[in-house]
Amino acid sequence: MEPAGDPITPQGMFALKARYDHLLGTERPEIVEIVSWAAGNGDRSENGDYLYGRKRMREIDRELAHLARRMKKLRVVNPADQPDKARVFFGATVTLADEDDNERTVTLVGDDEQDASTGRIGWNSPMARALRGAGVGDLRVVKIPAGAKEWEVLAIAYPDAS
Repeated sequence: MEPAGDPITPQGMFALKARYDHLLGTERPEIVEIVSWAAGNGDRSENGDYLYGRKRMREIDRELAHLARRMKKLRVVNPADQPDKARVFFGATVTLADEDDNERTVTLVGDDEQDASTGRIGWNSPMARALRGAGVGDLRVVKIPAGAKEWEVLAIAYPDAS
């Protein structure tokens, strides 16, 4: 049984923490300074700097709260520590071929760090769920809105421990 919490790579957690620190330590203080200056200029109802600043501060506070909640729920998993590197698990880079022999390479990462344009798919995506536990040569059917598609696992790789 998997430990509680959504998995994320160490790099993904670092990126979330960096975003949180940037918002809290840089952006929010700048906006607070602008709002304080604008509030001192008199009528706030027609003061664009004040109104925009307050709106932006609410957006930053919402994002900070969201990031804090996400980071509490996440579980850092280093893919290099995977004991069974012959099967597809979190952090694996998998080379696949479809029925038409079109190859595709994907890496299974945390949902917070997915980016389909670079081949990084979220751990809970339909393709990642279908690939979990597969070995080289296994066929897996991925059900997507456009219909089912069969993929063959050609290669599995994990990053080296550093």
